[in-house]
Amino acid sequence: MTTTTTTTTEPFLQRRSTWMASALLVLAVGGGIWSFSHKAMAAKPAGEAKSPPVQVTTAPVKQQNVQVYRSGIGTVTSMATVTVKARVDGQLDKVGFVEGQDVKAGQLLAQLDPRTLEAQLAQAQAQKARDQATLVNARADLKRYTTLIGEDAATQQQVDTQKALVAQLEAAVQTDGAQVKFAEVQLSFTRIVSPMNGRVGARLVDPGNIVHATDATGLVVINQIDPIAVQFTLPDEAVQEINRAQQRDAAQPLGVVAYDRAGSSMLGTGKLILVNNQIDTASGTVQLKGSFANPQHALWPGQYVNVRLLLGHRNDALTVPAAAIQRGQDGTFAWVVDADNTVANVSVHVAQIADGVAVVDKGLSAGQRVVVDGQYKLKEHSSVVEAAAKPEAGQPAKGAGPAKPATGAGS
Repeated sequence: MTTTTTTTTEPFLQRRSTWMASALLVLAVGGGIWSFSHKAMAAKPAGEAKSPPVQVTTAPVKQQNVQVYRSGIGTVTSMATVTVKARVDGQLDKVGFVEGQDVKAGQLLAQLDPRTLEAQLAQAQAQKARDQATLVNARADLKRYTTLIGEDAATQQQVDTQKALVAQLEAAVQTDGAQVKFAEVQLSFTRIVSPMNGRVGARLVDPGNIVHATDATGLVVINQIDPIAVQFTLPDEAVQEINRAQQRDAAQPLGVVAYDRAGSSMLGTGKLILVNNQIDTASGTVQLKGSFANPQHALWPGQYVNVRLLLGHRNDALTVPAAAIQRGQDGTFAWVVDADNTVANVSVHVAQIADGVAVVDKGLSAGQRVVVDGQYKLKEHSSVVEAAAKPEAGQPAKGAGPAKPATGAGS
């Protein structure tokens, strides 16, 4: 019995020792983990306070003279358009122009068959000659009757009747003269000439066809393209600004500049000739027109162009790159870099943005530096550092070895 009791007690004591050792190990590991996490949490705010500066690109606020203008989109239109039509009926004998040709005022464009109208003119001239001969005879009779009445050889009634006949024949001769003039004018309409300088379009009627004065299509369309016009619109709030600019120099019309659709190439400069007398209430815009000299035909009817209406100059204006201007809930602002290389959010008022340059009339002063790239990483009082300039295309970065030649199918 003694041997059995000793054997049962020893395994129990061994298991108890193992449990205690495991518990102590768990406590030690847990304590280490808690201590490490506590230290990490205590060190985190200090790490945030020492975050690296944000890399940005900055530019100075410059003071310079800038052009003040309004921009719009316009359509090139001919200064004048004429649809040449026949004014009398007849057969088209010949055409005196080449399609797409520049023509001068008075140049022959078309010739109609004149024979019918020539005959009508001759008839009117003959009628006039006959009535003139009758009038000469009537005047001679009146002279004789006037002499005879003094000798009591004619009555007063005969004299009065002859005077009435002379007056009637004089009126007939005047009518004949009007008929001759009318026939001459009708005959002149058989020669169709250009009413202005311009460029003709496609021929609408071929020789040999019968044309009528009532035809809707006409013979050809002429567009005046030198000078040429550009019609464009601006918002209604620009009207007062335009009026003030015109009043400053009433003798000099405002300048207008036309650019291609991309806005990169100037097509011509002109002058403002029309500000429409009412605002379009449907679109809230006002229509304007500019006149352009167009000797090289850089502007063409129907062409879409970008238009700038020059309103004057702003001297010593504060300018920054347009990329520096940001928009927020409270309006426009810019990130300004202080002397200690920290940034501040400054509200600004933008007077004009054009060609990548913003004109600021409130909020900035000359010489300050503003952030133009990297703003999305910034917050108030962030520390910043100027980003390294990017190498130009095809050039190795600073410190890099020489560029390796490109390899390809042809190498």
